Amino acid sequence: MSEKIQLSGVPETMLQTIYARAKETKNRGAIRDQKAVEIIEKLDYDFSLADKDGAMHNGVISRTIVLDKLVTEYLRKAPDAVVINIACGLDTRCYRTKNYSHWYNLDLPETIAVREKLLPESGKISQIAMSAMEDWSSLVEAGSKPVLVIIEGLTMYLDLASVQQIFHIISRNFQKATVLVETMSPFVVKNVKEKSIEGSHAKFTWGVKDGKEIEKLLPEFRSVEDHSLVEGMEVFMPIYKLIGKIPAARNISNKILVLERK
Repeated sequence: MSEKIQLSGVPETMLQTIYARAKETKNRGAIRDQKAVEIIEKLDYDFSLADKDGAMHNGVISRTIVLDKLVTEYLRKAPDAVVINIACGLDTRCYRTKNYSHWYNLDLPETIAVREKLLPESGKISQIAMSAMEDWSSLVEAGSKPVLVIIEGLTMYLDLASVQQIFHIISRNFQKATVLVETMSPFVVKNVKEKSIEGSHAKFTWGVKDGKEIEKLLPEFRSVEDHSLVEGMEVFMPIYKLIGKIPAARNISNKILVLERK
């Protein structure tokens, strides 16, 4: 029996991203996300816009590749870490990655309501139905353990004050926090539109150039390194091994910034 999903705005974008991962798994195979395939097969939703949006698809797959690598490397060094996945949508990384002490998926109540239908979780995985800008920290049990925070596909829909609020919650409550945050360049925010995202009535609103720039905006954090999503594109489109050598190409792409609490 199919599940009919009705969402709009930013929460609806989670359907586009999980569809991209499922489609990639079944076709080209640059990633393997069988859980995404299982979910998509349960949904009654028109994915025709997502099917036409190659840029969105490749962007989702490239960031999945980059983030999966960074999360795996972090957890290999800190297997007792607590992971907080902010704006999780229907992300399935908690199933692809096993080496953690506890994993919290956080998103808006309407999003978690959908997630609970499709991905009921227990044990080492918990759901938090709150805005990322509310103080959700009391629902996370981390103690003295290191904390890894993932913020994927969110900041480009916010304003600076909201981004700063999220990071303030993290810095105030977790002493050993590392954040992997996806950001968009200001140029792309102003000049680029993705067909499937526009169809959901979500809008790009904020961007930042790189880790050094965001460090100035978030004084409680230090920038460790930047990873252009070109690194993910290289895995399934070899031409990007050449394109990635062009600084302008790397800079215009979305980035995963690695930040640590000071």
